[in-house]
Amino acid sequence: MSSPDPQRAGVPSSRLMTVALVGAAVLALAGGGAFYLASQKAARPVEAGAIAVRVGAKSCEPMDLTVPAGRSVFEIENASDRPIEWEILDGVMVVEERENIAPGFKSQLTARLKPGTYDITCGLLSNPRGKLTVTASAHSEAERAKPPLKAFIGPLSEYKVYLALQSGQMAQATKALATAVDSGDLAAARTAYAAARTAYRHVEAVSGRIADIENAIDPIAAYLAGREQDPAFTGFHRIEFGLWHKNSAAGLKPVADKLAADAAALRDRLKALKFEPADLAGNASREARRLAEGPIVSGDSLYAGDDLSEFAAAVDGLEKPVSLLLPLAGEASPDMAKAVTDAFAAARAEIGKLGGPGSAPVAYSEVPPDARKALAAAFVALADAVDRINPALGLE
Repeated sequence: MSSPDPQRAGVPSSRLMTVALVGAAVLALAGGGAFYLASQKAARPVEAGAIAVRVGAKSCEPMDLTVPAGRSVFEIENASDRPIEWEILDGVMVVEERENIAPGFKSQLTARLKPGTYDITCGLLSNPRGKLTVTASAHSEAERAKPPLKAFIGPLSEYKVYLALQSGQMAQATKALATAVDSGDLAAARTAYAAARTAYRHVEAVSGRIADIENAIDPIAAYLAGREQDPAFTGFHRIEFGLWHKNSAAGLKPVADKLAADAAALRDRLKALKFEPADLAGNASREARRLAEGPIVSGDSLYAGDDLSEFAAAVDGLEKPVSLLLPLAGEASPDMAKAVTDAFAAARAEIGKLGGPGSAPVAYSEVPPDARKALAAAFVALADAVDRINPALGLE
C-alpha cells in the first residue's frame, strides 16, 4: 500500500512551508520600506516660488544661487542613488539643513537668510560645495536697524554657562572613554561612551551647526562614500561600531584619542561662540525638526540601539534655552508659553511609552514604524510650538 500524498491529505510540504516563511519575511521588509518611503513622500505641498535644487552624485544643479535676504523656500531633489543631507553653511556654521532625503525624492527647506555669501553642500561630504549669494532687501535693512533687546542679556548669558558646563562634561567623558579603550575595558568604554553621548546631546542644537567639528565628531556612515570602511568614518559612531557591532575596543585608540581632542576643541569653540536672541528658540526648533525628519525615522544609534535614551537627553538639551525664554514669552502670550510647555511634556511622554529613561531598556530596532512615526510627530509638534516664541517676542 502506497504512502498517502501529504499535499493531497492537506498537510503542507516542507518546501511550501519554506516558501511561506520566505514570503512572510519579504512582506515584513517591504512593509518597513514602504513606511520609510511614505515618510519621505509625506511632504508639504510645494510652495509657489520655491527654488529648485537638484543634487546629483557629484554636484548640485545649479551650483550657484542668488536670493534676496529674508525668507526663501528651497525644494531639494535627490537625483543620486544614496540618501543625502543638504546644508546651507556660513563658514563652518550650519545655517539650515535638511537630512535623510531618499534617492528620487524631494524635500522642502525654509530659511530666513541675512545678506552674505554662503556654501551649500551637494550630497557626499567629499563633493564640491556650491555657492548661495543673499542680497540685501527691505527686510534685511529693517532687521539691521532693530535696536538690541536688553531683556535677553540674562538668558543668553545663562545659556552660555550651560553650554560650557555640558561641553566640559563631554570633554571629560571622552577622555575617560579614551582611557578605557586604551586599557581594553569594554564595559568601562561603553559606560563612558554613554556619558559622553548624553552631554553631546545636550549641546547638539548648537554644536551640530559647527560643520567641521560635527563632521569630525559625529559623521554617519551612510553619508560617506566608503560607509563604515571610509577613512572619514571617525568620532562617536566609529567607536560605537567597534564597541557594539564588533564587541571589541581593539583598534579604537586613535579614534578615541581624536574624539577627546575634538571634544576639547568643541568646548573651546562654544565658549567663544556669539549668539543672537533669536538663536535660543531658533536652534531648539531647528534641532527638534532635524531629529523628527531623520534620526527618529531611520535611527541614529545604529549599533548600540540606545536611541531612546539619546532622544530623551536631546529633549533636555532643547528645553534649556527655551526655558530661559518662557518668562518673557509668558508675558507676551500665556497661551503660547503653555503650548510650549505642553509640547515638551508630550515629547517626553512619547519616549516614555517606548521604554525610555525610567523604563526597561528597548533597542530601537524593536520600535515599530508606527511608533517611530508618532514620536517624530511629537518632535514636529514641539518644533512648531517653539517656532511661535520668536514672533511673539518681536524677534522676527
